[in-house]
Amino acid sequence: MSDEHFIIDSNSLITPYSAYYSFELAPGFWAQLERSIADGSVSILDMVKTELTKGNDPLVDWINNIMIGKYIRHSEPDIISVYEQVVQYIYSEPCYSDAAFMEWGRVDVADPWLIAASSVYGCKLVTFEKRNLNLNPSYPSKNPKIPDVAKEFGVTTCDLFYMMRTLGFRLN
Repeated sequence: MSDEHFIIDSNSLITPYSAYYSFELAPGFWAQLERSIADGSVSILDMVKTELTKGNDPLVDWINNIMIGKYIRHSEPDIISVYEQVVQYIYSEPCYSDAAFMEWGRVDVADPWLIAASSVYGCKLVTFEKRNLNLNPSYPSKNPKIPDVAKEFGVTTCDLFYMMRTLGFRLN
């Protein structure tokens, strides 16, 4: 088992479920992920669980019925403190527009909370988002990407496949 710990973005659960690792085609993937969540290798942020439970599909049933070993609440004071810094960064960074601040400043948007929780707990943040290589203050972006902002806070991001390799998942 790896010493690395992960926290997972909802897109790293929704995308595999809907695109290529459905429950009936890849039950082993979900069983291994469930074990990794239960043993705390993969943390779940309360806001991610909330996002996942807005649907009406088997993924909702799955997340509601698994044991979560490391369930992180965004309301923890240390997380709130870093969250405020993340939102302030979006506000003051000239590469981001007012629309970016308005989106990430909404308290129900999980992305800045994920970065804050990752920073506080020292977790790698698992997301399918990719860096925006064209950030430019002359053309401010209205869509911040987790990897760009996370980097500013010393948070490492990775994709689902890195996490799977690190935790020794096997698709048989």
